[in-house]
Amino acid sequence: MPDLSGLNAPQREAVCTSSGPLLVLAGAGTGKTRVITYRMARLIAEGVRPDRILSVTFTNKAAREMRERTMQLLGGRRGPRPLVTTFHSWCVRVLREDIEVLGWPKQFTIYDRGDQEATARRALRDIRVAEQSMRPADLIGRISRWKMAGITEDRAADAVESDFDSLAAMAYRRYQQQLRAAGAVDFDDLLLLTVRLFRTCPDVLQKHQSRYDHVQIDEYQDTNAVQFELMARLVEPHGNICVVGDDDQSIYGWRGAEVEHILNFASRFPGTRTVRLENNYRCTDTIIRHANCLVRHNRHRHDKRLVAHKHQGAPVRHLVFPDETKEAEHVVGEIAWILSELRVHPGDVAVLFRTNEQPRLFEAEMRRQKVPYRLVGGQSFFDRREIRDVLAYLKVLASPSDESSLLRIINTPARGIGTSSTEKLVALAVQRGVSLWDVIPEAAASGTVPDRAVAALTEFRRLLNRYRTEMQEQPSRLPEITQRLLTEIRYETEIERQYREETQREQRRAVVEDLINSIGQYVEREASPSLHGFLETAALMDRDEDPADEPNTGQVALMTLHSAKGLEFPRVYLVGMEENLLPHRRSVESGLEKDICEERRLCYVGITRAMDHLTLTRAATRMKWGKRRESMPSRFLFEMQESPGDDLNEERVGYDEAEHDMAADFDAPF
Repeated sequence: MPDLSGLNAPQREAVCTSSGPLLVLAGAGTGKTRVITYRMARLIAEGVRPDRILSVTFTNKAAREMRERTMQLLGGRRGPRPLVTTFHSWCVRVLREDIEVLGWPKQFTIYDRGDQEATARRALRDIRVAEQSMRPADLIGRISRWKMAGITEDRAADAVESDFDSLAAMAYRRYQQQLRAAGAVDFDDLLLLTVRLFRTCPDVLQKHQSRYDHVQIDEYQDTNAVQFELMARLVEPHGNICVVGDDDQSIYGWRGAEVEHILNFASRFPGTRTVRLENNYRCTDTIIRHANCLVRHNRHRHDKRLVAHKHQGAPVRHLVFPDETKEAEHVVGEIAWILSELRVHPGDVAVLFRTNEQPRLFEAEMRRQKVPYRLVGGQSFFDRREIRDVLAYLKVLASPSDESSLLRIINTPARGIGTSSTEKLVALAVQRGVSLWDVIPEAAASGTVPDRAVAALTEFRRLLNRYRTEMQEQPSRLPEITQRLLTEIRYETEIERQYREETQREQRRAVVEDLINSIGQYVEREASPSLHGFLETAALMDRDEDPADEPNTGQVALMTLHSAKGLEFPRVYLVGMEENLLPHRRSVESGLEKDICEERRLCYVGITRAMDHLTLTRAATRMKWGKRRESMPSRFLFEMQESPGDDLNEERVGYDEAEHDMAADFDAPF
């Protein structure tokens, strides 16, 4: 039995509640991961078979941490283990068993963002919609919102709210047809198809229900409609569901999360026991006071108040600068000073922003003042051109019907198959309703494409068939075979064509090497490796990794508030505390209370990232469309005060005495 003496009373109550619906309201910094892991360990110690426990979360990092902590509590015992996984990974497990019922092959391909955009582009072309009217990225965004709400392509036409939606609904149907023809799914399909499977196949649902006696969900406030339905159906026989989350940190409404799931949990699951974790071990009392004052302005929330266990902290500073340039200069200058004079470690400092545009000035200043920094949430490893090229080759080897990947590599590196020939083949394939490979003989006989292109295509197909056979027969040699493939197609020439500088070429070669290494690591880790298995691992890694999960290499973190969730830093600068930045202009202009409430929660998340020192800054003026305009202080600055009439206690920095006082007091119109 795990030792519970290190837990506080509410934590122990949550850990010891082993049956029925349990709602754990875990405020920021209150030890929710401890509760989840101790609860799993206690269930196992009480006799529950480990493999009868399913614990679901949102990122690979969180899943790894839960697994490792639980096994440590159990003393590294061998044998079955609880299944601790992400929503998407769990859905892949379900679909690999039964997706054929829905008309997809068991060895389906998981499309990444690039594959989705290529498919969306073809769908728009098929319904004669120009990219000027609707970009592929916009279509994908609309389809994703429909899927997260559980709306299939057959029902999208009933959910349209504009002319844009009407076109998107038509393209959605075509997009899904192309996915099915390619034996592919996108990330939202992993969830939506699992729900469809559970709705239409009671025997499949019953099979999965019978596997688990206990289900736990982490970060429950972030669940969307489809994720909610999946878990609700799964626990119907026993009702042993434990959800852990914080409605005050629900900040992903833009990607389908519905805070109502955690607000209405008790009404959805009668007999719910609610435990509040309010003891905050992360932040000082002054920081917690600001956070509590702010979030209480949200009316629709669970009643709770964080209690700080770190007292007599440094005051929270409110700084106002004449403009955004002075704001960046001063903040970075202060960081440079504390790094050199106070010997603060760079990794202990974070600068948080609301928008992706704000870091530009701070990056420039970091470079100028030689402050080491990292911009969290930049380009993903899997978004790099070279990685997408190599993965496209592997996807075509795994699934010959994957035309999105085939079209990416058909002439990469150049092999004499021009754009014109490719377009003619695609048009003929669409007209005939068959694959691109199937129309090559007809195109050759009719002279639709030149003989040299036909010869190149024939040779290319032979090469793919040869490597496909090798990878199927020798899966343990996937890294070597992939390396040999890249050598044979002379992929090095593609790198040389794309980049002129030798340093750039070296960086890109290193990126390709990293991918080969990741294949090797996959083969080492798996008892039965396969090309399909690696591609699935890579796809889920790309989707379920959080940009903020990158290891801290001793650099100041520049990141958006969304990226900062779940992290903590001794020193935090929350910059741009102005109306139309935080809260964001879109939320202000929508006029909807729910939008402002989510912005307030986002600010609350930012405040509670700070452990010891919090500095809030704003610019009195900001350049907008080439003209300098006055900025209004964020309403959230006023809401952080304990009494409505309290002064902001702002410190004016970077002003000349003769300057007009842009920071004069005024009545905030909120």
